[in-house]
This record gives sequence, C-alpha cells and structure tokens, in this order.
Amino acid sequence: MNLFRISWSNLKDKPLSSFLSGLLMTFGITIISLLLLLNKQLDDQFRKNIKGIDMVLGAKGSPLQLILSSIYQIDSPTGNIPLDEAEKLTRNPMIKTAIPLAMGDNYRSFRIIGTNKKYIDHFGATIGQGRLFQQDLETVIGPRVAEVAGLKLGDTFSGSHGLDAEGEEHADTKYKVVGILSPSNTVVDQLILTPVSSVWAIHEHHDEHGEEHEHEAGEAHEEEGHEEAPREITSMLIQFRNPLGMMIARGINTNSKLQAALPNIEINRLFSLLGVGVETLRGLAVVIMLISGISVFVSLYNSLKERRYEMALMLSMGATRAQLFGMLLLEGLVLALIGFGLGILLSRVGLWLFSNSVSSEYHYNLAAFGILPEEWVLLGVAVFIGLLAAALPALGVYRMNISRTLAEE
Repeated sequence: MNLFRISWSNLKDKPLSSFLSGLLMTFGITIISLLLLLNKQLDDQFRKNIKGIDMVLGAKGSPLQLILSSIYQIDSPTGNIPLDEAEKLTRNPMIKTAIPLAMGDNYRSFRIIGTNKKYIDHFGATIGQGRLFQQDLETVIGPRVAEVAGLKLGDTFSGSHGLDAEGEEHADTKYKVVGILSPSNTVVDQLILTPVSSVWAIHEHHDEHGEEHEHEAGEAHEEEGHEEAPREITSMLIQFRNPLGMMIARGINTNSKLQAALPNIEINRLFSLLGVGVETLRGLAVVIMLISGISVFVSLYNSLKERRYEMALMLSMGATRAQLFGMLLLEGLVLALIGFGLGILLSRVGLWLFSNSVSSEYHYNLAAFGILPEEWVLLGVAVFIGLLAAALPALGVYRMNISRTLAEE
C-alpha cells in the first residue's frame, strides 16, 4: 500500500480545503522568510559599510541624515563645512584617520564623490582596471556604475548639479574614467570617485561661467581685492585610535559650529525604530501559520469523519491503524512542505522586486537568494505545525470500531 499516493489522492479529493490550508501556510512562511532576508541583507549592508567609521564630522542638522548621506549615500547632506576648521578639529591625537568627502554632483543618479585613496582603502576596494585618479577631473568608478551607466576606461562624461539625474549639467567640463573598481559589495561599488579638488574646480568654473554676463556689462571687478572663498567639504569620516575618542564628539557638538555624529548610536536607533514594525509583521506571520495549522486540523478532522467507512474497510482488508495514522500525518506533512516551498519561492520573488526598487533608487544590490540558517528552523516549525494539526484528528483512527462503522454505512 502506497501511503503517499493515497494521501495525495485524499488531498486532491478536497481541493478547496487543501488549497486554503496550504495558502495560509504559504502566506505565513512568505512573510517570515521575506523579513528574515531583508533583515539579514540590510543589516549586512549597514554593518559592513559602517565598519571602521567611529564618527562623522559635518554641518549641523540631523545626525542620522549626516550618517546616511556620508556613509551610505542615501540621503541629502546636511550642508558644507570649512575644510580648515574640519582639519583643525581632526588634529586631535585620539583621531587615527580622517577621510574628506565632497559631494554635490551626480552622473545619471550615481553620486560623484570628491575624496582620496584612503576612502577606497577603507572599504577594502581594489582597482580592477586602469589606475587610481591622480589629477583633477580624473575618476575611478564602481563596478555598478560601469555596468548601469555603460562607462569604460577612457570615457568622458559631464556631471549634473545636485544628487539626482534632473540637475543642471556641467556641460563645459568633463570627467575622465581612468579606473574601474573590482566588486567589493560596499557603498563604493555605486560611486564615482575623484579628488576633492575636482569638485572645487567644477563648481568654481560653474560659478565663474554664471557671472560672465555681468562682466560683459562692464561691472567693476578687481582681481586684487577679490578674496578667495574658503575651501569647503561635505563631511569627514573619522576613525579613533581607541574607544576614548568618543569623548571628542561631545566637545565638537558643544564648542564648535560643526556636528559630530556617532554612526553606531544612530544606526542602532534606526534599527530599533524599524524593529517595532518588523516584530509586528513577524507576529502576524506566526498567527497566520497557527491559523493554517488549525485549518489543517479542521480539514483532516472533517475528512476523517467523511472517510470513516473507507478507513474501516481498509482496516478490514489488512491495513494497520498505524498505517492509517501515518497516512493522515503524511497529509499534514505534504501541506506543510508545499506551504514552505511556495513560501520560500514567493519570498524570493518579493526580495527580487524590492531589490529592483532599491537598486533603481539607491543602486544597492540586495538580491542574494540563498537559504538562511533561520529558514531551516522555519521549515522545522512548519513541519511541526503540519504534523501536530494532522495528529490530533488522526488519533481517532485508534478509537474506530470497525464492525460498527461498516454496519452503519
């Protein structure tokens, strides 16, 4: 007697109840699996990019905004700060490294960042093709930029003002691609990197170009009396020599016009806020899975009542009660496995859709579809619910009176 074939036939005989039970199980597993995937990948991205950055120095404003814009490149900067003041504050012996960042332009929504080699080294990125930038308007691009924007070594392009593709283009000056980074799965994969002086040169040229009509009108302009504006950057990424360096942040925030934000504190705060919604959804998914277990129980209980004569007949023909019990357990197991399989599949579809949305907006790639260790635990939970829901009505097999059941029918 093929118990699996009989179990499968029984499920097909009740398509509506079987579909409902499997659907509820699928929904619960989909939600939990998708939350696990998103939580893992977002946490990996946040933790990986934040590693080794103890403080971000920038303009006054929201500390979280400063962190998101300077480390993750997913928000607008809080403003610019004078380079000389930033350098003065970072001469503190507790500070190990200070990496300048100057932003303000983009190419096809990929941000152009003025910085130095330390920025590339910090994220463990290496030059895959070409070389490092050495002079103004030379750029090293991330692999995602090369892939999406179609840039290659030797290409030239003009940046657009602002951080979105709709900004005014600096058509009179062009950057040149001299290097392409190897994939590092960090934020630099989606950036265009150039010396800080390139950003200054571009905007100085843009400002002068915008004032040409005034010069032509004959306005007095005295070069000798013109004082050069102080150099500005957007922020600095700081690494301390030891944990005591955190004390510097309070002093900067209290005694200067700049802001010092601590990434670990801000990101933990962000995750704690997101965690409330995540836990609510996870709780909802668990409730759905439990309801699916109840649905399996009701379905098999009703099925057992309807199939009493059939089962009594099988017992009279030599089947054992243990075999019938196992057959009903198999029905619960099959529903649980189908729910798990479809749930895992749908969670990957959801992740793919979410990744496409994030990729087009922020250029982050979250499409890692491997099975997580927690999902094997989820499989165990699904199987347990399915077997438990099937076992409760299946126990009725042991209380069945064969002769009475056959006589009643």
